[in-house]
Amino acid sequence: MSIVDVLKEVILDFQARALETGVPRHLRIVPVPGKAAVCLGVRRGGKSTYLFQVMETLYGRGVKPQNVLYVNLFDDRLHELAHQGAAPILEAYFSLFPEKKGTETVYCFFDEIQIVKDWEPFVDRLLRTERCEVYLSGSSARLLSREVATQMRGRALSWELFPFSFAEFLDFKGVQHRPETSRNRLLAQKGFEDYWRKGGFPETRNVPDAVRVMIHQEYFRTMVYRDIVERHDAMHPQAVLDLAFRLVNNVAANHSVNSLTGYLKALNHKVSKAFVGECLEWLGDAYFLFQVKLWDASLARQNVNAKKVYCIDHALVGSVSSGILVNSGHLLENLVFLHLRRKTERIHYFRTQSGREVDFICQDPRGQRHLVQVCESFAGNPETQRREVAALTEAMQEMQIEEGTIVTRDEAQELETPAGRINVFPAWRFLLEEVV
Repeated sequence: MSIVDVLKEVILDFQARALETGVPRHLRIVPVPGKAAVCLGVRRGGKSTYLFQVMETLYGRGVKPQNVLYVNLFDDRLHELAHQGAAPILEAYFSLFPEKKGTETVYCFFDEIQIVKDWEPFVDRLLRTERCEVYLSGSSARLLSREVATQMRGRALSWELFPFSFAEFLDFKGVQHRPETSRNRLLAQKGFEDYWRKGGFPETRNVPDAVRVMIHQEYFRTMVYRDIVERHDAMHPQAVLDLAFRLVNNVAANHSVNSLTGYLKALNHKVSKAFVGECLEWLGDAYFLFQVKLWDASLARQNVNAKKVYCIDHALVGSVSSGILVNSGHLLENLVFLHLRRKTERIHYFRTQSGREVDFICQDPRGQRHLVQVCESFAGNPETQRREVAALTEAMQEMQIEEGTIVTRDEAQELETPAGRINVFPAWRFLLEEVV
């Protein structure tokens, strides 16, 4: 059977099957004529299922299944496309539906297209010569935002899909949180404890705790070896693994390239600072570990100062880490970071002129700046309360921001300070509020 015949079978099989769309995600991709819509994110984060949700929306608008071309390039029957290129896909589709060529819009969905030889010019030609909308997704191992921007020459727009947010997790559990009745509030609080334990990866929502830990540990190994070591042909695989493990064990803590290089050399790895710096970039590109820089007008000072690191999923940290260095306060800070990161990339930590530190200063899409402090237990410790409020108040005065936020595990309060109001939110409420 020729590859074109195999593709015909693949295309028709998909058009005849029922879509498994799962829980609707809160992401909304807006197609733009002449540009491919790219769904980026960590592996196993739900990108393929999200594409099915886009298709379901199209069907709801009256689009016929025959006008949807979906191909998962990880299908073992399509292995030779990795070397041959993607041209047979169009040949197969239009041989099935020749009447649609040039007369009807075809909605093209390509999953894992990055494994196909010369996929970029293929998509570019498709956008230029056919009536179509193009949607792409792929493992972050090879379909990264910076590569899309370079290889597609301005013919693609990217959207990020993260593991389930708390609001999406409640949707999965069928828990309403609006309007905020006493019943809904209690259900949301109970749901938060479940989310705190399980995290946001779709596969971990309904499995026993022991299985969830195994899944998270497998994700960790796969991300390190496939998304970093194999993809970049890293010379020191064990050093990459030790570095990733070190960072996961130290989420929400400061680090520098020098300190991490010293740590790896203490483990007898012969690595350079340049190699460690590259690894940090690769881990970020894979949507696995994120670095947060100091807020400073000088980019040079931002790069010289220590950075903080956060993981794609707080529960994965608990499953992978040794349990010695990671504490629940760090996990809460990681959880708050991810909530902010879903809304904006412009996140830093802040240090006041007197040396006090605020966990996050971020700028939302409207250009407004927000200061967010994370403190697991607030009211029960007067010294902690005084310290956190003093740091946030000082930062508010220096940045001329009239309202600040403190996120706790389960406490709520409003404070008036010389700089303005500080709102103290329990984590479950903060994750559901449009604070940023």
